[in-house]
Amino acid sequence: MAIEKCLLNWGIDKLFTVTVDNASSNDVAIGYLRKKFNPRRGLVQHGKYLHMRCMAHIVNFIVVEGLKEMNKSVERVRGAVRYVRQSPARLQKFKECVVVENIECKKMLCLDVCTRWNSTYLMLDTAQNFERAFERFEEQDTNFRVELERGEGWHSVDDWANVRNLRDFLEHFYEVTLRISGTSYVTSNNFFDELFEIDILLRDAQLNSNVDFNVMAIKMKEKYDKYWGDIDKMNLLIFVACVLDPRQKLKYLEFAHSEMSSFEKACEMMQKLKESLYELFDEYKPPLHNTCSQTSVPTHVSLDKPQQKMKRRMQALYKKHELEIGGEDKTSELDKYLAEANEDFVEDFDILLWWKVNSPRFPILSKMARDVLVIPISTVASESAFNTRGRVLDQYRSSLTPKIV
Repeated sequence: MAIEKCLLNWGIDKLFTVTVDNASSNDVAIGYLRKKFNPRRGLVQHGKYLHMRCMAHIVNFIVVEGLKEMNKSVERVRGAVRYVRQSPARLQKFKECVVVENIECKKMLCLDVCTRWNSTYLMLDTAQNFERAFERFEEQDTNFRVELERGEGWHSVDDWANVRNLRDFLEHFYEVTLRISGTSYVTSNNFFDELFEIDILLRDAQLNSNVDFNVMAIKMKEKYDKYWGDIDKMNLLIFVACVLDPRQKLKYLEFAHSEMSSFEKACEMMQKLKESLYELFDEYKPPLHNTCSQTSVPTHVSLDKPQQKMKRRMQALYKKHELEIGGEDKTSELDKYLAEANEDFVEDFDILLWWKVNSPRFPILSKMARDVLVIPISTVASESAFNTRGRVLDQYRSSLTPKIV
């Protein structure tokens, strides 16, 4: 009701999509908006594409599932970082160890917030550079090892190996989340590529010789399939956006789907995608009577430049004749686009510029692309995307006053 009130106050009476995270309460909210806006004819195809699920939120669920399996190694390294950073004297002594070990990393140890996995990634990314410094620090601080063994335990060589592997693995998900959370460029057309990358990562991780990594990858793949394995739960509009990327189109998606899933499942997905694509295109086609009225024969012909006026009149008559006999098929614009060769994959490809340049050739499709490509596939800025649950105060922050909290 609050969303509806805001939209009405802003004068927005037409909705294409609403991007929300996967909380069940959002299903209710989307259902309410669909019920209210449908009678006003303010939804595309009666709200078929209204519910867009936040991709960053789903990626977060997948990563958190994996971190559960590798938690021991992460906690031991976290304990070491926390001990060093608990006092300025320890940190200064650690910096001296870094200099002695000739470690040239310009970053310094950072402690993570356990409810945000991006901060865990950044902590591991920094800490793995200082393994030798931790060893030297142990020699100079007799309490270091004793303190850690009282907690989660002393970090072994295997723990550091796990941390490095996990850091390299998490880097891909970290970069994906940053890319899909962008606000100054189009993201909807990149959805499928990011999805494909995650699928390849998880499959490769299942082949890893490390047993812990195998178990982690299996758990993550199960969570991945839960969200993206069910065609009926997916918003096909994000795949339409991929088709409207002239580097991809249907040919690329057909190939990628066949690589990612079984032949039968790929065929089912592509069939549904084609149906949605043509249905949406039909929605954007101007009504036949509007086209006829626009190309009707002019009733008045000026005496100025009579030859030009006569040419235009003949062209309008021919256009009307073609429409009456059904000789012109507007869907050929979509067919023509799909039949053309794909553009090359280049890093600096500007999809909005491509559609602007090609809008005279594809006037209907360019309007459709303008609306579809603007859709955000993430609800939030990248920093907020990594939140795994409600913020908590652990024992190291429990002394904060209520006002500061």
